[in-house]
Amino acid sequence: MDFARATDDERLAALPGDDMVRADVVMDRGFDLPAPPDAVWPWLVQLGKRRAGWYLPRTVERFVPSSRRALRRIEPRLLEHPLGDVIPDWGGAEATFTVAAVEAPSLLLYTSRRGRTDLTWCLHLTPAPSNGTRVHLRLRLGPVRHRRVAASLGGLFDAATIIGLAAGLRERVGR
Repeated sequence: MDFARATDDERLAALPGDDMVRADVVMDRGFDLPAPPDAVWPWLVQLGKRRAGWYLPRTVERFVPSSRRALRRIEPRLLEHPLGDVIPDWGGAEATFTVAAVEAPSLLLYTSRRGRTDLTWCLHLTPAPSNGTRVHLRLRLGPVRHRRVAASLGGLFDAATIIGLAAGLRERVGR
């Protein structure tokens, strides 16, 4: 398993949203999925709180109350995700994401503000060998008062959640 590590090329690549936040902290993650982008896309579009949930593998989800488990199917009513759509996030009662760009089946860009910190979250899909998909995720935060804490502790939390997401998505798209 690649443990959700972005490649050097991914970290250096420009992505939509890079110009929207003057970032003090940037977190790049990446992983491969055993399905083409067209098959992965619906799973990413429906991702989120009060939507399909946050995908985790079955071994972890069994410890989550059944009412809070993520969907294991594509839900057609969640596939509409227009620009400006606001969805809740788990980052607090008032935390939301706003859809800033959608280019099916390759790009979702969200923006948000948490206190005085702006952020962008870009999900970028590209075809990978053997009819698979490479998923590159970039989170940009700025301004950040405690950069080292955000980069280290926030980075560990981000890595853990993306590793869980990758494993949950592998189960869902690989069946």
